[in-house]
Amino acid sequence: MTGVAAYIAAQPSETRARLSQLRALIHEVAQGDPRIGPLSESLKWGQPSFAAATGTPLRLEARDGGGIALLTHCQTSVISEMREALGTNVRFEGNRAMLLDASAPVPQDALRLMIHRALTYRL
Repeated sequence: MTGVAAYIAAQPSETRARLSQLRALIHEVAQGDPRIGPLSESLKWGQPSFAAATGTPLRLEARDGGGIALLTHCQTSVISEMREALGTNVRFEGNRAMLLDASAPVPQDALRLMIHRALTYRL
């Protein structure tokens, strides 16, 4: 079992399901754009991290209460671009994370947009 798989497996069932869904979505977005190339996954700072040479890494963080944060490097413009594109439909934390509430549906379109922007940040 990889470090990412072990991290996900160690979470409560509802959080585990959401993290698995996000992991699959990150891979799906990466595979959907041939410019992105290979995607690597590892643990960084104890969190699942997904990186491609064409972008800035994405990390997943399970939060207390079942919420999840999708994090990017704080010195990129990814979050400010997402704030501008998505407005108040999605919650953000500073210049580093999109926040997903435990009880709210996963905003698929917003996530796809953010994931794609992060993985193509250097193009």
